[in-house]
Amino acid sequence: MDHDERHSPAPITRTVLLDQSLPAPLPVQRVEARRIVIAPDTAGGLHVHNGPVFGCVEAGSVVYQIDGEPETVLTAGDTFYEPAGVRIARFDALGSGVTFLAYFLLAAGQQAELEFPER
Repeated sequence: MDHDERHSPAPITRTVLLDQSLPAPLPVQRVEARRIVIAPDTAGGLHVHNGPVFGCVEAGSVVYQIDGEPETVLTAGDTFYEPAGVRIARFDALGSGVTFLAYFLLAAGQQAELEFPER
């Protein structure tokens, strides 16, 4: 082994992107993963999930805001967490649209549901 091989970077790196505590223990029986695409300049609308959702933006950008908290612009590689039963005020695709992976933590027999409440 020559000098360069001993100091080359490791062929695999692992980086924690999100380490989110949940408000209470969950009886998770399965995880459903979805690739979701939102067209450019489309507002996702105020919504609430029936279980926690974790996600990662693959491409594009989106304005993300939990009701009552500051908005954030997420771009490729950014992660997010939408708690169960919490109002998500904005998940609005910007000019390039957005593609993201969403992971729904579900109990036995539970289906991922999305509610669009009135303001």
